[in-house]
Amino acid sequence: MICQMLNKLQVYENDPRVNLVILKGNGRAFCAGGDVTSVITFIIAGYWSFGASFYRKQLTLDYLLGTYKKPLVSILNGIVMGGGAGLSTHAKFRIVTEKTVFAMPEAAIGLFPDVGASHFLSRLPGFFGEYVGLTGTRLDGSEMLACGLATHFVHSKDLASLENELDSMSSRGALDVPTVSQVINRFARKVPIKQDSAYKRLEMVNSCFSRETVEEIISSLEKLAREEGERWIMEAIKDMKAASPTSLKIFLRTIREGRMQKLKECLLREFNVLCHIMRRTVNDDFFEGSRAMIMEKDKKPQWNPSKLELVSDEMVGQFFNKVEDDEWVDLDLPPRSDSLYILQSRL
Repeated sequence: MICQMLNKLQVYENDPRVNLVILKGNGRAFCAGGDVTSVITFIIAGYWSFGASFYRKQLTLDYLLGTYKKPLVSILNGIVMGGGAGLSTHAKFRIVTEKTVFAMPEAAIGLFPDVGASHFLSRLPGFFGEYVGLTGTRLDGSEMLACGLATHFVHSKDLASLENELDSMSSRGALDVPTVSQVINRFARKVPIKQDSAYKRLEMVNSCFSRETVEEIISSLEKLAREEGERWIMEAIKDMKAASPTSLKIFLRTIREGRMQKLKECLLREFNVLCHIMRRTVNDDFFEGSRAMIMEKDKKPQWNPSKLELVSDEMVGQFFNKVEDDEWVDLDLPPRSDSLYILQSRL
């Protein structure tokens, strides 16, 4: 599917008859993520380069979406997780509904939020991106709109009318960004976020997730839990303690480095880390997490190392070193203008 999307989007971008591209899911989900089982199966069979090839194509697609020359509209009417986040959040227009559920729970399977997450999550207000990536928490459409992951909220019952209006405008000739924005704004609605949302407590989130290390983040959350006892705090602690310690430290480094970098730089770094994970340079956490959470589903992954304090900076640093393997091919992103996709850090 990734190859098909990549090929079609490249054709559409250069076809003068195509004025607008809409991305949407077919069913209850926009996209719930990539085929982890197939990737794991091939690697276990001795073909680690298959996993690298899969992620190379996926990140190349994400880069194309993030630098697309024509108006690109993603309609997130359902579940958006993992790889689905890359397919949606890089679009210029990101429409959510009351049915939208967004999450990046990769650390729970020994991976880390990738597909450009070190870029788009680092651009969220304050340190909300750290919160989203480290905990794997679920956000609804109103929260996505509030924090900037989405650009518009449209009720699902109005999506067909919106698409028809966009199609009608497109059939009349080339569409520019302001025109598309005007059309969507006619259907967009302002919606309040739920009272118990962590986003309503951004000052608390910033206080905890701005810390320099994962250990310090959890410690500050535990202190806050004793003082406040709110559910979002308890869930954040529980989710982080259940995740791969190595994955948490990898993600914290990637989002901190990505905060001041362009999308291309973020994708190149993420691919390098992914290749080390596929090769099991440091540990088997991705394979163990996938076994426990996706394949056998015993929900009891045995992480190695099992504790945060056992994951040294040197171990984490190995994921960011150049991959020394005859089968390894670097991610070669084609020359494109990053200026088409500029998001400033909102610290």
